[in-house]
Amino acid sequence: MKAWKGDDPIQKQTLSYPMKPSEAHTNVRRLQRKRLKQNVPLILMFIPVIAFFVAFRYIPILGNVIAFKQYNLMQGIWGSPWVGLDNFKIIFSNPQTLQIVKNTFLLSFFGIVIGFPFPILVAVMLNEVRRMWWKKTVQTLLYLPHFFSWVIIGGIVVTLFGSQAGVVNALLEQWTGAKYPFLYQAGSWLTIFFGSNVWKEAGFGAIIYLAAMSSIDPHLYEAASMDGASKLRQIWHVTLPGIVPTATIMLILAMGRVMDVGFDPIYNLQNAVVSDVSNVISTYIYTIGIQNGLYSLTTSMGLFESVIGLILVVGANRIARKFNQSLW
Repeated sequence: MKAWKGDDPIQKQTLSYPMKPSEAHTNVRRLQRKRLKQNVPLILMFIPVIAFFVAFRYIPILGNVIAFKQYNLMQGIWGSPWVGLDNFKIIFSNPQTLQIVKNTFLLSFFGIVIGFPFPILVAVMLNEVRRMWWKKTVQTLLYLPHFFSWVIIGGIVVTLFGSQAGVVNALLEQWTGAKYPFLYQAGSWLTIFFGSNVWKEAGFGAIIYLAAMSSIDPHLYEAASMDGASKLRQIWHVTLPGIVPTATIMLILAMGRVMDVGFDPIYNLQNAVVSDVSNVISTYIYTIGIQNGLYSLTTSMGLFESVIGLILVVGANRIARKFNQSLW
């Protein structure tokens, strides 16, 4: 019989005939040991990553048991008495909690709807720039806000839109003779909140799409140009279809954060006047859990948030699978 024509040396050795089963098994083990020795440096480099995720991602999952206990610091996690689902009943019987969950979902959902297209748009525009010095300058300016903390972003927002000494209100007062409370009206606060998120993350998020565009075959652009396609047509029929798999993966990952607005942007931009639209799960956990010490209630809320995120990720992946674009 013919020998195996594949590229894998293990398959070549084990499926070449004639060969005794014991010899095939010995060759497989020998080649596996050889491959392991070759990959030892990579495995050693990966150990710190594994240790990080085990220590700070997987072991803390055990702490979710607090959600089913009446936790107190003196008795500890395992010594605290079990209360079953009582904590969940308490938080969901409170009308304020339902409003907080609603705010979290709406802010996250509209944050994805508004913010998701901008990195793609930035990447498309940067991909069309031909002067490298200009492209690098613009990239640096667009990436820079990602490295600012939300404390700095909050300070910039207050400097621009503050009612008393804000730059925008100072100009508005000169032109119209009146000021506008941008940070104290729900509509304008939401606009500033979404806008600051886009400004901070759109440039950095474009890196992934630029990498995806670099893998598109240049001959496709040449063929489209020879067929008379304009630059916009080339973007629509070549560039965007080429990054669809990457965009699908990013969307699936974003769905997992639908119930996670993030503590920093909300805490640094919110105020008591707009609390009806700005109170979310993360600020609830900070106020009730850390400041008031009700750890069991906030752990229940956090567990609920994680379960909803898992369901949304699995659901989004199943939908993407129908179009052969799933993550797994």
